[in-house]
This record gives sequence, C-alpha cells and structure tokens, in this order.
Amino acid sequence: MIEEQGRVIALEPGAVWVETLRKSTCSGCAAKNGCGQGLMDRLGVRERRGTIRALSDLQLQVGDSVVVGIREDVLLRGAFLVYLLPLLMLFAAALLATQLALAEPFVILAGLGGFLVAWLFVRKRSQRAASDSALQPVVLRAMLAGTASVL
Repeated sequence: MIEEQGRVIALEPGAVWVETLRKSTCSGCAAKNGCGQGLMDRLGVRERRGTIRALSDLQLQVGDSVVVGIREDVLLRGAFLVYLLPLLMLFAAALLATQLALAEPFVILAGLGGFLVAWLFVRKRSQRAASDSALQPVVLRAMLAGTASVL
C-alpha cells in the first residue's frame, strides 16, 4: 500500500476530501542540478497542494490529519493505462499502416488514430473506475495531534 499524509478539508457520506503536500525527491538524487524536476524544485513549484477523494469509515472532522493509501497494483495498472497504452497503440497503428505500404501521411494519420482510440478507451475506463470502491484511495488511519506534520 502506498501511503501519503494529508489533512481533511471536506466531508461527505462515506468519504472525505484530503489535501496533500506534493513532495520532491530531489534531495536524494545525484543528478538534481541537471534535471527538470530539480529546476522546478528550486523555483518553488514543488509546494503545490493536491486534493483527493478518499473513502473513509472513520469519524473525522475538517482539519484532522490522516494517512491515505492506495494499492500498488491499482497505481501500476492506472499508470500503464494512462501512459503506456496510448503510446503502444500509436506505434502499433503506425506499424500496421507501414506494413500495408501506405504513404507517409497515412502512416502518421494511422498513428494518431491509434492514439485517439487508446485515449477514448482510457477515458471510458476511468469513468467506470471512478465508481469502483476497490480502485479508490482509502483513509488508513487518523494521526494523533502530536504526530501530525504541518501541511
């Protein structure tokens, strides 16, 4: 389970909205001076806050510090669908058009068409997944006031 600390900012039946602080890992990387993330870190862009909806059966109040978690396999499948599938479909469609000996403009259009089909599939799949409680982040535990970090 991947965990992140956050603060409750809104309540709804069976769920809460949690604000988290996005952190950079640049302090532990040897290439921090030569990458774009290091530049963003120095410019202060890393201080953005994110909000997520997390399922919860705990009695929480606005302002409570919590630990939110999501299963690793859910995160990996989501990353595959969002990042890798459209790229693979773009290449597969372009390769198919090349094998059919189509002219270069049609190969380009086929690649873009494959990307579009994958994007539509990902969009439809994400709409269905939004209502699946097994794929949602959950509040794992509330943190004691003495152990809560300032967000």
